[in-house]
Amino acid sequence: MADSHTGSPRTSADVPLPAPPRLPSLTGLRWFAAFVVFGFHVHHSGLTDDPVISGILGVLFEAGASGVPFFFVLSGMVLTWSARPGTRPSTFWRRRAARVLPNHVATWIGVLALLFVLGEVFRTGPAISGLFLVQAWFPDEAYYFGGNTPAWSLSCELAFYAAFPLLLPLVRRIPGKRLWAVAVAMFGGIWLVPLATLALPVDLGYWFVWIFPITRALEFALGMTIAVMVREGRWHGPGLLPSGLLVLAAYLTVPYVPDAWGWVAWMAGPYAVLIAAAAVADVRGSRSLLRAPVLVWLGEVSFAFYLVHQSVVRLVAWLAGDQPQAPLALAGIAAMLALAVAAAWALYRIVERPLERRLSGARVTG
Repeated sequence: MADSHTGSPRTSADVPLPAPPRLPSLTGLRWFAAFVVFGFHVHHSGLTDDPVISGILGVLFEAGASGVPFFFVLSGMVLTWSARPGTRPSTFWRRRAARVLPNHVATWIGVLALLFVLGEVFRTGPAISGLFLVQAWFPDEAYYFGGNTPAWSLSCELAFYAAFPLLLPLVRRIPGKRLWAVAVAMFGGIWLVPLATLALPVDLGYWFVWIFPITRALEFALGMTIAVMVREGRWHGPGLLPSGLLVLAAYLTVPYVPDAWGWVAWMAGPYAVLIAAAAVADVRGSRSLLRAPVLVWLGEVSFAFYLVHQSVVRLVAWLAGDQPQAPLALAGIAAMLALAVAAAWALYRIVERPLERRLSGARVTG
């Protein structure tokens, strides 16, 4: 039996938890992470210079890019949680490709068309590296942010997927009593990475901390470790409400943290705690507003939303013209959100679900 306030068992014994096929609270959380990334790009879109609107956007979304660390920790957690014994690496890779590549290719084509419409020049090298999702390996902003900018994180995810069949047996062999030590070590590594910026040029330091797949893999590995801890009943952390408050406090204080640590390290720990709390809530059947149908639906389309949102933001900002008045700017922001959700739903229904089902050879639910 779980304590609803802590999410921890009432007994001192570590009892393995039953594993449900889905963790809907995590699906609901995905929407919030995608939404703050959207807000970050709205804030930096140059849509308006109105001091009130800009100030509100700054408070709400200056730290919005931190949604990416959430996704990396979540990815490690969910893939480890859902991994089935005996699954061949080739099967795993095929299913991940079926999950990611259809949306990616569709949005890559859409972004090139948008750049043509906007009259913007794009370079062949960054475009091709973006198509093949290797852009994060190049320490050049023209490459890793070229084309569909949010897709740089998929370049990292592709590296995580490549390593996952090798990492999973290692994580599963960690003795239960050492899982906390491993999780702390991963978290400590995340905090040590920004030290490299003290010896690197600014641009290279930014790439090393924020973009480089090897350093970002620490978040993925942290998520893998948490998944094993939750499954084995060894996670004894706060429940959903205190975890959510911890994330909110960390999020609002990101602007006051030295940049190199604010990019990833400051939020990685709170996000890991919240992800674990949400998973425990689902396993134990505890009350969770994150399982609300509308949030689960938004979470299901959040991958498509993440890939299309910046293109929608850029298009609406271009259509709105140069620094529109406050009412038009507010209408523009509302249009950005509505159009991004609509485009995400269309991509999810027309591309993501049918092609994932066809290419993976597995039944797709949700």
